[in-house]
Amino acid sequence: MRRVRSAGSIALALAILTSGCAPSRSGHDGRMTVAVSTEILADLVRNVGGDRVAVETVVPAGGDPHSYEPTPSDAAKVARADAAFTNHLLLEEHALIKLFDNNVPEDAPNISLAEAAEQYGATLIPLVEDVGLDVLWLGLAVRGKGPSRSADIRLSATEVEGPGQFAVYLTDALGQPQVYYNSADGLDASDVAVLPPDAHTHLNWAFSKPGEYRVTLAAAVDAGDGSPVRQLGSGTFTFAVGVEPRGLLRDGRTRLLDSGHTDLAVDLDTSTVFARTDEQGDIPAEQVVIDVPNRAIEQVPADPRFGFLGAAGGEVWQLPQAVLGKHVHGEIDPHLWQDVRNAKAYVQVITDTLSEIDPGGQATYHANRDRYLADLSDLHSYVAAQLAKIPSGRRQLITTHDAFGYLAKAYGLTIAGFVVPNPAQEPSAAQVTKLSETIRNLKVPAVFIEPNLAARASVLRRVATDQGVEICLVYGDAFDANARTYLAMMRHNADELLRCLGRK
Repeated sequence: MRRVRSAGSIALALAILTSGCAPSRSGHDGRMTVAVSTEILADLVRNVGGDRVAVETVVPAGGDPHSYEPTPSDAAKVARADAAFTNHLLLEEHALIKLFDNNVPEDAPNISLAEAAEQYGATLIPLVEDVGLDVLWLGLAVRGKGPSRSADIRLSATEVEGPGQFAVYLTDALGQPQVYYNSADGLDASDVAVLPPDAHTHLNWAFSKPGEYRVTLAAAVDAGDGSPVRQLGSGTFTFAVGVEPRGLLRDGRTRLLDSGHTDLAVDLDTSTVFARTDEQGDIPAEQVVIDVPNRAIEQVPADPRFGFLGAAGGEVWQLPQAVLGKHVHGEIDPHLWQDVRNAKAYVQVITDTLSEIDPGGQATYHANRDRYLADLSDLHSYVAAQLAKIPSGRRQLITTHDAFGYLAKAYGLTIAGFVVPNPAQEPSAAQVTKLSETIRNLKVPAVFIEPNLAARASVLRRVATDQGVEICLVYGDAFDANARTYLAMMRHNADELLRCLGRK
């Protein structure tokens, strides 16, 4: 099993190592090779490592770490690393984390910076999701760490009873459906959703006819180390589709779920499958009735890719995924760097890691660290001063991506949530109205789009144009040609937020 090193192990190893320099595996003129997942981490490492390191970045320029699928050449980059850094906290696509854990050499530190940075003073905040749906927002989740961060947790649909067909799928940012469960052709081993430990995902839950459905989910763990897949528990959930849900509160079913945010989840420690709710806590599967009301009726898109839902134009009862695209995440917001003080903690972790594997360069790394930390202190002061100029009534932030919770908390902004519709369909009048009302009621003067997520922004652009609201640019997970460093990115964000929100 590949090592994922903590800050504590870095400090211990640093105390033990007193001399020598780790050999470079890549032949970069004697420099150490450091593999990182994203451009932002690469910039931080270069500022600390200077000329002593060569940095290999896996997610390409402008890429989205949430969805990037690695290639064989990426594995080669990671395999020659003397040290490796990911952000993790489920920021990166699970396949990307597997790439690091399976290919980083055994003797090389393999660091999840977000987790390690907490010991260096970083502040972590919960990932709060509130999109104000008028039906239940239903997902899948895993609770617990499992055998490793790169393990696969399998949630399989093993039985469905009901009057019609049942399907669970998500729609990615380009409108392509990915089907996880589909009872139309029978259930088999392919009817499975795979998640990392401690993860959650958004999905569409679709039913072809009204009535009572009973859906059984079974869980298993694949450690990814060649050991046998371990079976966990199972649970059967009742869905009231287009019928009065209270009529199904019988035979031990006592809890109705008809609003808010719920996950059908497995607990890796207890092997139980249950409903995890924001408002009612954990509920055993057999006690649950999940409401799929008639207001959830949608038309099957004419797009042939959605033929698994039925004939084009036909009716389907659907609880929507609400957030556009593949969106697997944990309970903690992973975008720590949007608070500059957290980036300073990342720099401390990077410095100690490089000093551990290259003690001969310690003086260089410390000098680079001190210089860069001073730059980051100036940056934090600049961002705080710029954003403090925004009037109190204009501090609402609407974006294409929930990457700015740390920015809002650190610098006194408020994240305004809204529903992002299924991109395979034209947004309904109700969806457009809801977003329009959010902008109008809050008197939001501008909305913000990330350059690498333009495909997710069509509805936001449309509504902003209709409302006469300015469309502005901020950076979340990636750089572009106009912002090639972390310092430039955060200065731009501060200036753009002030420009777009601060004007009377």
